[in-house]
Amino acid sequence: MSRKTKIFYLITKGNFGGAQRYVYELATNLPRAEFDISVILGEGESLEKKLKSANVRVIKLASLKRDVNFWQDLLTGWKIWFLFLRERPDIIHLNSSKIGGLGALAGRLAGIKKIIFTGHGWAFNEDRSGLAKKLIAFSHWLTIKFCHQIIAVSNETKRQILSLPLINPHKIIVVHNGLPTIKFFEKSLSRREILPNRNNKFWIGTISELHKNKGLDYLIEAFAATVRVMLGDTLGWSLNLIIIGEGEERKSLQKLIDDKKMSDRIFLVGQIPDARSYLKAFDIFTLTSRTEAFPYVILEAGAAGLPIVASEVGGMPEVITSPELGILTPVGNIEEIKKSLLFLIKKPKYRTLAGSNLRRRILANFSIKKMFEKTVELYKSKSYFK
Repeated sequence: MSRKTKIFYLITKGNFGGAQRYVYELATNLPRAEFDISVILGEGESLEKKLKSANVRVIKLASLKRDVNFWQDLLTGWKIWFLFLRERPDIIHLNSSKIGGLGALAGRLAGIKKIIFTGHGWAFNEDRSGLAKKLIAFSHWLTIKFCHQIIAVSNETKRQILSLPLINPHKIIVVHNGLPTIKFFEKSLSRREILPNRNNKFWIGTISELHKNKGLDYLIEAFAATVRVMLGDTLGWSLNLIIIGEGEERKSLQKLIDDKKMSDRIFLVGQIPDARSYLKAFDIFTLTSRTEAFPYVILEAGAAGLPIVASEVGGMPEVITSPELGILTPVGNIEEIKKSLLFLIKKPKYRTLAGSNLRRRILANFSIKKMFEKTVELYKSKSYFK
């Protein structure tokens, strides 16, 4: 009987965002007869609980946190290096910026034969000072140099990192995120679970971390402007905006909602377990982010057959490739978001057609089967870049 391939997945935060979902899907779908799987993670509990319930080995590092702390990060790097020396994984697959750098360096020092990093997005796209962006770009560059292979989750993610000097383009392959089969609950049941006293309203909605990167302030501004335009129309009195998710921006977003006098129409409903199952509650889905790489939630909303208004950023144009599939708006353009919402509200036939077209495209092109096959092919490949 041949020896199993030993894989360590590493990720900084143990919550359940897009990168964590990616790790979970791979760790739980790899054939156990071929692969010995462990996941190393830091702060947060959601991912750990899900992995343990699927009988995946989890190694929790209390010192691994998102914020930069030189001595704590040094300790974390030493712990990971010692773990690699002791357990000798065949492959380490890194996810997220912090653990990407620490893990790649520790992997090189431990002599790991295959080090893979998945770029779920680059932190230099965030709203930071020029100096901070340069330092972050340099840290990404070092990570790429230390790794043997890079997976980019979109063509745009690959293009952005190739703007850095002395990067071998053959070292970077694009593997789009893929969806498993999702059981969506029907509209009435979904609405009763989310906000039962608004079942007869017109719902514009999103599932999003309450974080500045997600551009929810743009959405709230655009929605308020949409309501003002629609008040002369019967449907205008029915408009609601439902935001599912939690995060550090809750207070500032609630203040914006109150300032716009929209607290009776805009609802921050918080975190909902397995929220994607309730996507059919929405009449229109939105994702007006400042920065994205290739978000799962766009695929999920499309698979639910929803018409979408989203920012033209990251890999989203690789999903919504034409107006027949949805509407993309320039980042931060509140007027264009408003116009797009108005168009969708007033055009029910287009909503149905665009949602149906996008659903077919996603089911045909962005399956977890395709993502899984390309990734496993990379694991098994004997050729990689030093």
